[in-house]
Amino acid sequence: MARSRIAVAGASGLIGGALVRSLVTDGCEVVRLVRREPRGADEVRWDPEGGRVDTAGLAGCDAVVNLAGAGVGDRRWSEAYKVRIRSSRVHGTTALAEAVATLEPRPRVFVNGSAIGFYGDTGARAVDESAPAGEGFLSALCEEWEAAAAPAREAGVRTVLVRTGLVVARGGGAWGRLFPLFRAGLGGRLGDGSQYWSFVALHDEVAAIRHLLDRDDLSGPFNLTAPQPVTNREVTAAMGRVLHRPTPFAVPAPVLRAVLGEMAGDVLGSARVLPARLLESGFRFAFPEIDGAIRAAL
Repeated sequence: MARSRIAVAGASGLIGGALVRSLVTDGCEVVRLVRREPRGADEVRWDPEGGRVDTAGLAGCDAVVNLAGAGVGDRRWSEAYKVRIRSSRVHGTTALAEAVATLEPRPRVFVNGSAIGFYGDTGARAVDESAPAGEGFLSALCEEWEAAAAPAREAGVRTVLVRTGLVVARGGGAWGRLFPLFRAGLGGRLGDGSQYWSFVALHDEVAAIRHLLDRDDLSGPFNLTAPQPVTNREVTAAMGRVLHRPTPFAVPAPVLRAVLGEMAGDVLGSARVLPARLLESGFRFAFPEIDGAIRAAL
C-alpha cells in the first residue's frame, strides 16, 4: 500500500508508532488521530471515550487503522479503570467505524485492534480463529470491541480484526517490563510457569498488519501470534540464554494475586493461540521462535 493515505489511531503507542514508521519509510501519507488540537495537516482530532471524530480529516484515506486504547497492563484493574479500558476501545472503535461508513469514497479497508484475550484461558489446548470467545473480563471486552467495528463492515468496507498476542519489544508491553528485571538478574517464572504465552516479535506484528492492509481478499479475525507459543517457564529460560543472566527467582501465584488483583488471572492464565489464518494467507514470520524474537527486540 505504498504512497497511500492511511489514518492511524493509537499512533503514539508501541505498535502504532512502529507501524507509522514503517508506512512513512515506504512513502505512505499517514494521518494521525490525536486527542489534542491538531498541529498540522497530518493530524485529525478525535475523542475516543466521547465517541467523536473529525470525519472531514479522514477524507481521501485508503485505509483506517485503529490501535488505540488504554493500556490493559498499565495498572491494577479497579472498577473505574476497567470502565476506562472498555470505553477507550469500544466507544473509540464505534466512532471510527461509523466515520468510515459515512466517507465518500469509503476507505478500502478498516483494520481494528483486538487481542488474544478473546479466547480466555485455554490451558494447554491450542486454539485458532475458529475457536469461540472465552470467559472473563478480557474475553467480554474483546467481543464487544470487535463487534463495535460492525458499521464499517456493514457499509461494505473490508474489515480486519487483529487479535494481537504478547509483543516482544523493549519499548513497552509485557517485555518492556521484563527486560530490565532480567538484565538485573532478577527475572524468573511467574507462578508455576506452565501457562502458555503466545508472543509475537514487534517486527512481525507490523509486517502482519502491512500484509493485511495490502491483501484485498482478507477480512475478519486474524491471530497475530508467532506459530510456536511457549510456556512462561520456556520464556524465562530463553531470556536467561539471550541475556546471559541467571533466572533463579519465581513469583508465587498468591503474591501475584495480592499485587495485581483481578489482572493476575490473565498473567497466570494460559493462552496457546495459533495464527492459522495468517499462515494460510501466505504470511511468513521473520522471528517464529522465542529466542529470535528476544534477540530482535534487543
